[in-house]
Amino acid sequence: MKKYSIESVVGIFVVIGLLCVGYMTIKLGKVSLFGDNYYPLYAAFSSVSGLRGDSSVEIDGIEVGRVARLSINQEKQMASVELKIRKGIKIYDDAIASVKTSGLIGDKFIKIDPGGGGDILNPEAATTETSSPLDIEDIISKYVFGDIKKEDKGGGR
Repeated sequence: MKKYSIESVVGIFVVIGLLCVGYMTIKLGKVSLFGDNYYPLYAAFSSVSGLRGDSSVEIDGIEVGRVARLSINQEKQMASVELKIRKGIKIYDDAIASVKTSGLIGDKFIKIDPGGGGDILNPEAATTETSSPLDIEDIISKYVFGDIKKEDKGGGR
C-alpha cells in the first residue's frame, strides 16, 4: 500500500512541474492562447536602419506595443512597419511615428506622439506622419572626411 502512495505523490509532482514549465513557456514566449490583446497599425518610413522585429513601441516613454514585421512597400519604395499596439491605447490620425535610439548606441525603437486633434486610427490603419532615424555614421563621416569643397587659391593660368 505504501508503494502506491509514494508513486502517486511523485506523479502529482511531475504533473505540477509540467504545468509550471508550460505556463512559463507561454509567458516568456509571449504566446497568447485566448485571443490577442493587440491591434495592428502601419507606418511607412524612408529608412528603418537598425530597427528589428519585436522592438518596442513607446508613447511618452511607456511601452505600448511591439514591432510585428518589417517589409518593403514596392509601390512607394519605402519601408513598411507593422506595429502591434495594446488594445485601449488611442492613437489619432495626426500621430507622428519616429525611429529613435535608446541611449547613445542602444537599440532602436518606435516613438509615437499620439496626436489628439483628429480622428482615432482604426485597426489596420496607417500613420501618415513619420520621421526616419538620424544616421550617426553619415554625420561622423562628413565631419571626419570633410564635406567642404576645396577652392583653387592659386592665380589660375
